[in-house]
Amino acid sequence: MNTPKSTLKDFKSVYPRLEAAILEHAQSYKLPQGELDWFKLNLETNPLGGKGNRGMSVPDSVSLLLDKPLSEEAYFDAAALGWMTELLQAFFLVPDDIIDGSITRRGKLCWYRQDGVGMVAINDAFMLESVIYTLLKKFFRSHPAYVDLIELFHEVTFHTEMGQLCDLLTASKGKANLNYFSMEKYKFIVIYKTAYYSFYLPVALALHQLNLATSKNLKTAEDILIPLGEYFQIQDDYLDNFGLPEHIGKIGTDIRDNKCSWLVNKALEIATPEQRKILKENYGQKDNAKEAIIKKLYDDLKLREIYEEFEEKRTGEIRDMISHIDESEGLKKEVFNVFLSKIYKRTK
Repeated sequence: MNTPKSTLKDFKSVYPRLEAAILEHAQSYKLPQGELDWFKLNLETNPLGGKGNRGMSVPDSVSLLLDKPLSEEAYFDAAALGWMTELLQAFFLVPDDIIDGSITRRGKLCWYRQDGVGMVAINDAFMLESVIYTLLKKFFRSHPAYVDLIELFHEVTFHTEMGQLCDLLTASKGKANLNYFSMEKYKFIVIYKTAYYSFYLPVALALHQLNLATSKNLKTAEDILIPLGEYFQIQDDYLDNFGLPEHIGKIGTDIRDNKCSWLVNKALEIATPEQRKILKENYGQKDNAKEAIIKKLYDDLKLREIYEEFEEKRTGEIRDMISHIDESEGLKKEVFNVFLSKIYKRTK
């Protein structure tokens, strides 16, 4: 199967038409010009500037399911659904940056830190979510899966918000309380906060667009993509500590930020009472010396080797699930092989 992949240029070329439809809808309410200009700036700042991987996964998955390049019309429909995924992510990121007190996002000041924005950003985030449903109505009102698409976005949004709630209450600011951490809680956070909207949603959207979203196909996709998404986040946590800054583009801060990461939870599972005491006294503090103590403990616990064993085991399980996919209902193994190939052994 040799199906062309979306380029960011192609994907971005669809956005102006979607933005125009959103602004036209806002104008129908006679939104004053100053506020309309503000809304336009929101739409041109927050959903844009990223790598677009989640969004481009929709047309790529549609193309793989059809085993052919997409017509201009089919590409627009798939890319429109992809941009709704990017709008959903923007809706999550704007308030997330406020909660975390972040400074920059995608190489620019976070939206709430830009001149004159402040806490207006919270309402701007709500508007980014709302326009998903404006676009669905505009472009998919007559699609057989229209209601299913609406329900899918609502359900995945709620999944993500539950994961975010658990993450926020677990990684409280200030002194670490390791009693809040557990591998069970960690798995809930990463599955609900990341895996559903980053991995399952793009493929589910592609299946709905092609009217291939049988309960069997959706269940198969979920069974493969949720463990894949969990693996992706565990890999992210591993790279935060063991990855090279020149590869991952940043210096890891999970230890200092008291993050409920895979590494600290794995450490808690295997630590001796003395090592647990070291974790309790040094984890989650803005102190270079204490961070170095935790890093050394991770090395002593051989977490690099434990992660590598996990990676091979998890990819083996996923490959086995992919090999057993029944393609008789239109689902294709290659859709999942592409996702796995992007993740396996990545260094950034």
